[in-house]
Amino acid sequence: MARYTVAVAGATGYAGGEALRILAAHPDFEVTCVAGHSSVGQKLGAHMPHIPQLANLTVEDTTPEALNGHDVIILALPHGASGALAAKLDPQAVVVDLGADHRLEEQSAWDAFYGGDFYEHWTYGMPELIVGKDSDGDYVRQREALRGVKRIAGPGCNVTATTLALQPGIAEGLVEPQDIVADLVVGYSGAGKNLKRTNLLAAEAMGSALPYSVGGTHRHIPEILQNFAHAAGLQAADANQFTMSFTPILAPMSRGILATVSAKLTDKGLALSDEEIRAVWAKAYEGQDFMVLLPEGTLPATGNIIGSNAAHLQVVVDRHSGRLLAFAAIDNLNRGTAGQAVQSLNVALGLPEDKGLTKIGVAP
Repeated sequence: MARYTVAVAGATGYAGGEALRILAAHPDFEVTCVAGHSSVGQKLGAHMPHIPQLANLTVEDTTPEALNGHDVIILALPHGASGALAAKLDPQAVVVDLGADHRLEEQSAWDAFYGGDFYEHWTYGMPELIVGKDSDGDYVRQREALRGVKRIAGPGCNVTATTLALQPGIAEGLVEPQDIVADLVVGYSGAGKNLKRTNLLAAEAMGSALPYSVGGTHRHIPEILQNFAHAAGLQAADANQFTMSFTPILAPMSRGILATVSAKLTDKGLALSDEEIRAVWAKAYEGQDFMVLLPEGTLPATGNIIGSNAAHLQVVVDRHSGRLLAFAAIDNLNRGTAGQAVQSLNVALGLPEDKGLTKIGVAP
């Protein structure tokens, strides 16, 4: 079996470190280059002691010269940093961008939420994303678009949880596209590896929850709406048909996202029984190995998915308000970032989709 050499930029951050942890145990990948910025010249072991087999790698500068010459290049960089760099990378290498630079299809959405240079959209790295139906009425998935590609845009972590929670209801027309509400409890690693008073000082974070990027300002919003449009069989330009109130809340845990997404039921949705609505979710995720629809009455908990590429899902109907509640729990660094990236890499390279990944969590 061929082994693919891998270079990881942003290797000492949380996303880059999780990518390294997964790649180090993957039988078909060999990490041969780690790159950074402030950590250049240091041994990786000083930053990632939990990955002993990679400890002796020296962090190189994040340049095209360092990254090129490898089969796979993973960019775990802040938004705005990977776009210009990517243009200088080997076109024959498979490049995965874990940042935002290549996720959005519409420049207007980028300008409204990010600003700065807009870069071309890459193939979106969420294999289970519903992107419409075929002539037989069966779901078309994003994984088909990933086969053999050389450029992959990794989804946002909040985007992943929100999309996976609600997309079956959107695909089947069970919920109204307007007035979607998403409230997410997010672990502190989702805020990045930066020394901020509110996110990395234990005295400030422990025992406290903190909302952030409120009032429709969070940068993951246009990406979520783009996914909802595709789930409905529409184009990204039609994402403005959807509206969503989105509120993430930092909670005192290292990892994990618990998304609670509610939407008003359509007449079609109201006509279905609770069991029939649940069957829609069961059908949507049948055969999707990392998607776990929990037994009726069991709600997702972040403690059950830590360290795994699984998404734990549940759907409940609130008949009093006429709304549907969809839940998803994921590990923001694994399913939400690096695990999903490796899953997409497996698909792109023709490897078994679950190779090197697990849906077994670490609990307690």
